[in-house]
Amino acid sequence: MATRGFAPIRGCRAAFVFLTRFPVGGFPYARDDWRWSTAYFPFVGAALGLLQATLAAVLLPNLGPATTALLVVGAAMMMTGAFHEDGLADSADALGGAYEREKLFAILKDSRIGTFGAAALFVSLGLRVTLLASLDEAMPLALLLTQSAARTPPIWLMPALPYVTADGEAKSRLVTRAGLAQAALATLWPTLLIVGAVRHGALTEGRAIALAVAAVAIAALCAWRFRVRAGGLTGDFLGATEQVGEVTFLAVLAWA
Repeated sequence: MATRGFAPIRGCRAAFVFLTRFPVGGFPYARDDWRWSTAYFPFVGAALGLLQATLAAVLLPNLGPATTALLVVGAAMMMTGAFHEDGLADSADALGGAYEREKLFAILKDSRIGTFGAAALFVSLGLRVTLLASLDEAMPLALLLTQSAARTPPIWLMPALPYVTADGEAKSRLVTRAGLAQAALATLWPTLLIVGAVRHGALTEGRAIALAVAAVAIAALCAWRFRVRAGGLTGDFLGATEQVGEVTFLAVLAWA
């Protein structure tokens, strides 16, 4: 039996359990706790971004932007257990290597990484490192903003698409039951960060608008692709969407 508590509050703790390797405890979690956890995914992203930003600020003066960017991306994967990277690799293998839906789901269940998955990881990691390095002194702020913002488009996919993974016991099935209330709260966290950055002169209004437009485009394009190829959403697709978001948002901030 799940521990009693107010689900919208316990969902915050559940979000850290689901997305990170931090030992926050709190088990067992109820179905509503997992459902509400999605509302805090961008909040968890902000916490991860703050840790990464702190690391970047410490390393930049002594190691330079390239080495710092590589170490920060490595640290980020340690914090999450490469959770989203795994989703990207599986999604790339399935979407790139299957022509039929049955084959697509079979590839998603395969724990091995194929050619498409390896190539997607190489491109994603390479772009994240090089884009962060190009931002140089703006790297800490970029980490804070993009780590939160990238975890927002996946939440909007949840009420928009059906969950199509056959495994009814998968934890991601409980998480993907999020609705518009969870998506709205999830959007609040990166919005507060971006508005704060604009008000303090760290981000231009034009760049903030570009981030918002990019978020809508990512959600729309990923939703369309997943609907056409798989008929809906899987946990791996959510991870892939987050990775697309990280790269896209970093590119928006690094654009000259």
